[in-house]
Amino acid sequence: MTGLHRAAWPALGAALLFGASTPFAKQLVGNGAGLSYPFLLAGLLYLGSGIGLTLTRLVRDRGWKPVAMPFNEWPWLLGAIAFGGVLGPLLLMVGLSHTTAATASLLLNLEAVLTAVLAWMVFKESTDSRIVLGMALIVAGGAVLAWPTGVASAPGPGPLALAGACLAWAIDNNLTRKVSASDALFVAGSKGLVAGCVNTALAFSLGADWPALPLLSAAMLIGFLGYGLSLVLFVLALRGLGTARTGAYFSTAPFVGAAISILVFAEPTSTGFWVAAALMVAGVWLHLTEHHAHEHAHTELLHGHQHQHDEHHQHSHDFEWDGAEPHAHVHQHTKLKHRHAHFPDIHHRHSHR
Repeated sequence: MTGLHRAAWPALGAALLFGASTPFAKQLVGNGAGLSYPFLLAGLLYLGSGIGLTLTRLVRDRGWKPVAMPFNEWPWLLGAIAFGGVLGPLLLMVGLSHTTAATASLLLNLEAVLTAVLAWMVFKESTDSRIVLGMALIVAGGAVLAWPTGVASAPGPGPLALAGACLAWAIDNNLTRKVSASDALFVAGSKGLVAGCVNTALAFSLGADWPALPLLSAAMLIGFLGYGLSLVLFVLALRGLGTARTGAYFSTAPFVGAAISILVFAEPTSTGFWVAAALMVAGVWLHLTEHHAHEHAHTELLHGHQHQHDEHHQHSHDFEWDGAEPHAHVHQHTKLKHRHAHFPDIHHRHSHR
């Protein structure tokens, strides 16, 4: 499975960028106060993601070009934006205002669990005992890192709101898989722009003022790297790994954030940190060494993404093609039955007996 194993690296890269952004974003939290500030900070982070990715796409394409996304994929994208870009951040802010930081960190580990559960139970993504065990080890590592060291109470709606945010992002992750074959810059940039505009508008409606230029630029840069590029890599990983496995790799982000805090901000280590590291490494190893092969049937499929004319892409073109590969366009897959090692990627979303 050497070809498909490469899809694990974007997932780990997404976790690295997002995890690294957390300790830096925490440095910005103390620069403001009041009900509007969390919404403003969230809005700036997402705006940095959306604007940065949109400009990157314009530079890459040398101007504005329409998105080659099949019509039937647009509802999935809109749903992902609504759940992950609007509802999730709003519930997060409500939860943080009624919950201690330690308890909130612990509860946010539910995202990886709910992502996998939805992928397996609702969207019928394939799995096996090895993947379940690896997922459990990674999530256990995140729980060890976030476990409160003292007594922390969380009365009121806080925990329920945080659980709702995790569910919204879990739905977002599974819906995003449906459009993961499309332009990752467009998918991630659209989420960033919508989430940024919504959260910033809410902040101003609650009385926020524009922050100083250093805070504004720092928040948008962190957002571009930790939320924007991270999401682009996450979408790329979804193509080759499926939702549950990508979510499992991404749940190593708390370990990355803790490591950055130690190396950059000189925070002390603990026994729990090294226990979490061992659990997460074991879980990732189980996933990286997975081997899944059997005879399977491909149904007819219409989608668009960058590809080469391999065993899954034997089609003609209805336009003049210069022979360059890889290339991207909307194309039709015909029925095919064969056997090889594979993950539940964009071409292997079949059921198992």
